Amino acid sequence: MNGLWDMAHLRKSKSNSLLCDTQEVLLAHIKQGDHLTIALSGGIDSVVLLHLLASLSQHMHFTLSAVHVNHGISSNATLWSQFCCNLCHTYDIPIYIAYLQIKKESGISLEANAREERYRIFNQLQTDYVVLAQHLDDQAETLLLQLFRGAGIKGLSAMPVVRKQFSDTAPQLLRPLLEVSRSRIEAYAHENKLNWMNDESNDSIAFNRNFLRHKILPLLKERYPNYPKTLLRTSRHLSEASSLLDELAEIDIGNCLVSGKLKVSNIRKLSFPRAKNLLRHTLLQRGANLPSTAKLDDILSQLLSAGSGSQLHINFGNTEIRCYKDALYILSRKIPSKEPIQISWCGEAFLALKHPTGSIHFTQVRNQGISPQRMMHEPIMICLRSGGERFMPACNRPRRSLKNLLQEASIPPWERNTLPLLFCGEKLVWVPGIGIDCEFQVKSDEMGILPIWNPE
Repeated sequence: MNGLWDMAHLRKSKSNSLLCDTQEVLLAHIKQGDHLTIALSGGIDSVVLLHLLASLSQHMHFTLSAVHVNHGISSNATLWSQFCCNLCHTYDIPIYIAYLQIKKESGISLEANAREERYRIFNQLQTDYVVLAQHLDDQAETLLLQLFRGAGIKGLSAMPVVRKQFSDTAPQLLRPLLEVSRSRIEAYAHENKLNWMNDESNDSIAFNRNFLRHKILPLLKERYPNYPKTLLRTSRHLSEASSLLDELAEIDIGNCLVSGKLKVSNIRKLSFPRAKNLLRHTLLQRGANLPSTAKLDDILSQLLSAGSGSQLHINFGNTEIRCYKDALYILSRKIPSKEPIQISWCGEAFLALKHPTGSIHFTQVRNQGISPQRMMHEPIMICLRSGGERFMPACNRPRRSLKNLLQEASIPPWERNTLPLLFCGEKLVWVPGIGIDCEFQVKSDEMGILPIWNPE
């Protein structure tokens, strides 16, 4: 990378030592021209990280901006937002302020709810990396908190320096200070005469993390001065074990897949812990909020004991699990709309739907699809099933009930009433997964319109 600072020069002071360490982490993960967005709270950790990144951005040729999340919890939240705006103004970098109203929800701590909303904001940012100021002491605190919550291996694993999000469009999370102690960060702030805001909630031992930080960890430090590094090592061992379990889950998923679907009969061949590892891994891949250990055990027990014709349906959190014809389905939980849809189609190439959620793409293809000439004299509508529809996708077979055709096509029952159907007047023209009615199919060498349904 061009324009790198001389490393020996950076080692002349403790302040430059931290600058050099941060640069080494960045060099290992980012490239020239990347856009980094720092999550700026206004506290000492993020203020120090901002100073480090601003010092390195020109020499390492990356774009720097900031995001501040105003949770609306503290009476001082507006002051923190103003402080962050002023601070970014002095560095001449743009800042985005996200305003939230976090409320206490049953069964979810205020901290957890705020964190979930904060990361939701991060995932929506147009940037390459969201840079977080979590450090060595945060790692140790997180491990202990997870231990007291009874977390499994994945929950006890160390926070990674870089973490890719579930969505391909979401920025990666970058934590360049993970091996830096809180004392080094504080020393850097004082040496560089930085100003920061103090969150009054950090002094309240009503919060579990603060109780650990103020009451428990000082005692640990007396007996085990290097406990943060020791716990980091433990977390990394657990992270390696977690990676191996993920690899095992991928192997088991491959063995249980038939025609792209997880077969329950194949999952039954695994031991209970191995089947649970597969289910947990699959849920995380689908972006589900994991249920408790007891709930996960119960779900798996129901799944493994379900009969071959079972249509098991289990709801938890933002997810639902269903079984149909020995296949396992993991779906986002949705509240069905009671309003029937009736959308007019006027030849658009793309049609977005809210109920059901998804989109229909209409492409022109020769020798395939719907004949435009046969739909010229009646209004064309997108509707859901109302019952009693008849359909003839094959010209050499009689017209049959749509209900029977959907059953034969092995379309799961819960999807049958949410398929968008295309009608020309009173006649059913197209059914996703089934085809186009014989009366409306193109003739030889004719340009046709081919609809493609993309559910969300």
